[in-house]
Parts: sequence; C-alpha cells; structure tokens
Amino acid sequence: MSEFVPPTILVTGATSGIGYATARNLLDAGAMVILHGPDSGSVAQAAARLVADGADPAQIYPIAADFSRLADVAALAREVSAKFDYLDVLVNNAGLVGPKRRIVTVDGNELTFQVNYLAPCLLTRLLTPRLAAAQGRMVAVSSGLHRTGNINWSDPQRIRFYVPMAAYTQSKLTLTMFARAYAWNQDDVTALSVHPGIVKTDLLPIYSRVGGPIDEAAAVLARLSWPDVEVVNGAYYEGLLPASPAPLVETDSAVEQLWKLTHQLLGQHRTVAQRAA
Repeated sequence: MSEFVPPTILVTGATSGIGYATARNLLDAGAMVILHGPDSGSVAQAAARLVADGADPAQIYPIAADFSRLADVAALAREVSAKFDYLDVLVNNAGLVGPKRRIVTVDGNELTFQVNYLAPCLLTRLLTPRLAAAQGRMVAVSSGLHRTGNINWSDPQRIRFYVPMAAYTQSKLTLTMFARAYAWNQDDVTALSVHPGIVKTDLLPIYSRVGGPIDEAAAVLARLSWPDVEVVNGAYYEGLLPASPAPLVETDSAVEQLWKLTHQLLGQHRTVAQRAA
C-alpha cells in the first residue's frame, strides 16, 4: 500500500462560514490547508480555533490578503508559489454581498465585482503553474442565484446603474462562466463551480429563506475539493451532482467574451503572473 501524501489545498475566505467549516473538514481528512482570510488577525484567530478543535498546527499555513486590493492577491500568489512547489486544489470561496452604495476599489473596480470575481480570477491565473504541477483542481463557489444574474457588457462595473443584489448575482454568474472557460483553456487543471447549498451564514438574508447547517454545505465543498473524487470538468454542481446552470454559462460566445474582458481588466498583472510562476 502506498504512503498517503496529504494534498495541499488553498481555501480562500476560510476564517468564517462555509470556508472555515470546509477547512476544518479538509484538515480532518488529512490535508495541508492554506488558510486564507482578509487580514492577519482574523486568520490567526481562525487557525487558533482549528488547533483548539484538534487540528495539527503543522497542517495549517495561515495567509492574509485583502481581495479589495489586487496587489494583495498577487502577493498571496507569490507567497504560496514560493512556499509550495505544487498546489493540489484552489477553493475560490471568498466573497461578499455588495454594500448599499457603489464602492470603487483602489484598482478602479466595483467592489463586489472585484472581490467575488476579478480577485479569484487573478489568483487562479497566478497559481496555475502550481496547480498544473499537481494536475490539480480549481473549485469556484457559486450560488443558485447566478441564474438571476445578467451582464451589461457595456457597463460590467455598474457605473450607470448599481443595485447590490444585481452586483452580487452578476459576480456569481461571471464566476460560474469563468470556471467553464478555465476548464476549456487548461489541459492540466480541472475546474468546476458549485452551489453548496443555502446555509446559515452572513449571506443568508439575500436568499430570504431558512438555511441549513453550515457543516452540510462544507461537507459538499470539501468532497468536491478532494483530489481523488472524480468530477465533471467545467461543470456546474448543485450539491454533489452536476446541474444545469444559467443559459449564459453554456453560451460559448458569451463565455469567450467574458474571458477576453477578464484578461483585459487584469492585463496589468501579466508581469506579476510571470514572477509568480
């Protein structure tokens, strides 16, 4: 019997909610977890809670990055790339619901669009060499609400018309489309998107319904993130099963248009990508 080699898995937004519970689940299964949060204080607290709950501190690598700053995302990728020769799985879980008024980041992007979409896209692109080295996997945490989203191609930053819920659903729609596009464009990395379920987190109010236990959604996310579990490349999942996404996700021309727009918006980070590789 071959010796078990722990997979290395980066979970973004892992200091609370589904991200934290998923990290705990993966640690229990023996993974090396790169534990991400928006600031060093919240990451340290989350790591301490996991250790107090029985996790091996040697299996936790805490790291902080504010996704409202793309320079932080690039720095995170550089640190992970310097520390680890390969990355088995990247779980793009970090996200937020847009504020009541439109906020523009230091990078010039609408806040929800950047944190929920552009930041995970940039992180994925910068860590692709490490994922490819492991024949790895990218898991994008989507939402069933992506089906209600739309993209105004002439105004994706919602300069002319901003509504918090519309910004959120657009971000989840674009992230779901990105997962499919990434699967197309990478021979050595598998990609999928997943709606793990409606649970009792800070995002529950936007669903206007009762949420289930966080642990149930975390178990779904952890299973789909485990390298040995077979998945359908490029698929959208609801729970553990592939499901039909919004029609735009399966519209090749729209996916290609989004792919080009994303590269245009993140173009200034190409040299960063080369350094991270």
